[in-house]
Amino acid sequence: MGPLHGLRVVELASIGPGPMCAMLLADLGADVVRIDRLEPSGLGVPQAPRFDVNARSRRSVALDLKVAAGRDAALRLIDRADVLIEGFRPGVAERLGLGPADCQARNPRLVYGRMTGFGQTGPLAHAAGHDLNYIALTGALEAIGPAGGAPVPPLNLVGDYGGGALYLAFGLMSALFERQSSGRGQVVDAAMVDGAASLMSMFHGMRAAGGWPGPRGSNLLDGGAPFYGVYETADGKHVSIGSLEPKFYAEMVRRLGLDEKFLRVQGDVSQWPALREAIATAVRGRTRDEWSALLEGTDVCFAPVLALDEVHQHPHAVARGTYVEVAGVVQPGPAPRFDRSVPDHPRPAPEIGAHTAEVLSECGFKAEDLSGLKAAGVIR
Repeated sequence: MGPLHGLRVVELASIGPGPMCAMLLADLGADVVRIDRLEPSGLGVPQAPRFDVNARSRRSVALDLKVAAGRDAALRLIDRADVLIEGFRPGVAERLGLGPADCQARNPRLVYGRMTGFGQTGPLAHAAGHDLNYIALTGALEAIGPAGGAPVPPLNLVGDYGGGALYLAFGLMSALFERQSSGRGQVVDAAMVDGAASLMSMFHGMRAAGGWPGPRGSNLLDGGAPFYGVYETADGKHVSIGSLEPKFYAEMVRRLGLDEKFLRVQGDVSQWPALREAIATAVRGRTRDEWSALLEGTDVCFAPVLALDEVHQHPHAVARGTYVEVAGVVQPGPAPRFDRSVPDHPRPAPEIGAHTAEVLSECGFKAEDLSGLKAAGVIR
């Protein structure tokens, strides 16, 4: 049933980190009800619901929130909820009559999660943006990419999901823990710029201590160190080597067959170009899979660089059941793991409004109420 079984969450449909956060909660057993628009928003590439992995394992209620009857139906759902998740620009929920004051006046125990890029306050609070813009302001984007080249967008993992969804989920759980003693809910202001900045904490410390002195692509963890990088193999694929600690570095030198002189140059930045070329030459001598057979499971700190259509076939992923199949779509399973509260198998994302009647009936709506709302175009 999952460790969050019994937690009631209302999610106001959005894109990016909000759905990801709701998926994490639903994966672990929370009853997540997503309030969808009556019609698809047109965001992204149209696709069948089963391909919308971040929208899995919840129920869908379709409401027109711009009319009083739709707003009132939403509030009746929120009356019974522990958590609400919204991802509008600041002020939009208030204009709909669904802001924190509106909801907590009726449900004082509600934890109200707000997911934005720039936060609820500050000069950029109302500006449009995306993951790339948010991580650009935190130094994360500037630090990722090759030496002498432009910064490289790291998918939307750092802002949307790392700095957004995960920090929102952490904030919600923190507020729920505090509620046990206070009996009151509160607002969680989760901004992707704040979360991404927090993810950069270690690098601020390293910079201040002189341990991150150079420009992009010349430091310990950004591809500058030859013993922490990606190398091309004989078949044009790639492997990753992360031999940071001296004992792991020595193991790499030995197993790659490098000259023993390289054992003494790990910390000598002037020798890094020669070391990099030696590693690259050695790695080019075998295919990716040949290196995997030789180095996986050793103290070299090695892994092959896998493509998306390969990851679920790796023996370690198979052994742990890291990936699951839901409605014919292979996708990551719930994480993390629990020894007692094992979550159910994920369910595919629902069609818009698939559970409108079911969920509203749980809130006290009668059949005639639902018929009237449907006739008026308030629900789907």
